[in-house]
Amino acid sequence: MNTHITLLAIESSCDETSAAVLRNGQLLSNVTANQEVHVQYGGVVPELASRAHQQHIVPVVAAALQQARVTVDDLQAIAFTRGPGLLGSLLVGASFAKGLALARNIPLIDVHHMHAHVLAHFIEDPKPPFPFLCLTVSGGHTQIVHVKSPTDMQIIGETQDDAVGEAFDKAAKMLGLPYPGGPLIDKHAKNGNPLRFTFPEVSTPALNFSFSGIKTAFLYFLQEQQQKNPAFIAENLADICASMQHTLITMLLKKLRKAARQTGISHIAIAGGVSANTGLRQALAEMGATEGWQVYVPRFEYCTDNAAMIAMAAYYKYLAGDFCGQEVSPMPRMAF
Repeated sequence: MNTHITLLAIESSCDETSAAVLRNGQLLSNVTANQEVHVQYGGVVPELASRAHQQHIVPVVAAALQQARVTVDDLQAIAFTRGPGLLGSLLVGASFAKGLALARNIPLIDVHHMHAHVLAHFIEDPKPPFPFLCLTVSGGHTQIVHVKSPTDMQIIGETQDDAVGEAFDKAAKMLGLPYPGGPLIDKHAKNGNPLRFTFPEVSTPALNFSFSGIKTAFLYFLQEQQQKNPAFIAENLADICASMQHTLITMLLKKLRKAARQTGISHIAIAGGVSANTGLRQALAEMGATEGWQVYVPRFEYCTDNAAMIAMAAYYKYLAGDFCGQEVSPMPRMAF
């Protein structure tokens, strides 16, 4: 009798097609195909994203199985991202997973994309002990999550409008940087003075965030400076990026520190695409040293969207016997 739990997981929430194989909680493969088609449009085009997923999903799944040295006959379950995300993109992954699970007569596991980002910390050591706080930051989400167990999480703070990842990308667009602009702000910021320019931090109640105001202030700031000097951006790019990044990171970490002090939790993690930002990683490490925290940061490839984190979340759901039926459908605005 096969005592192994071997899972195939599929992630297709936005513009990365990813597949991973996990056996007994150990990652055997993680393959991701990116979509270059969106660069010329300055952002993800949903229709083009879903078409690219259709092209990528079969070769990506085949590569993941091959790298893991398993076949579909070895699988005990198929997992997929149910939401949140782009409907067309989610449909491709969900339809493929449902079809394969039906054909092999094995269980299906639906995974919440943001739960999976938190559980990316369990792909490899060091793993945070429970309970811990996780600052989950991406293009679509900004949340402080109180993680009590792999299946028990609660949002204790979140953005009231835009996500911090969107603020990074919009700021980059205003500066004329190509998409995706967030990583480019990080790159230029390394050569700049983070205290050269100041931008207003929006005051929000409790542990919540707001990033719409700083985007507007940044736009007006650039317009005003360019009226005085048309070459302002080109001549001050590094300092502008460093100052904007410093402000956004400060807003994030002030609330995270407040959450840690309120809950008394000293194990602090970050997850999501923006957690790949080197400025945020460094600032978190410094605050962690000051506050006496144990800080956990996933490897870069597990910060951005990937199927390894979907597989890890699915593994805990498998152990809990939490499966879904063939009637399940994607939920673009899936509640936490």
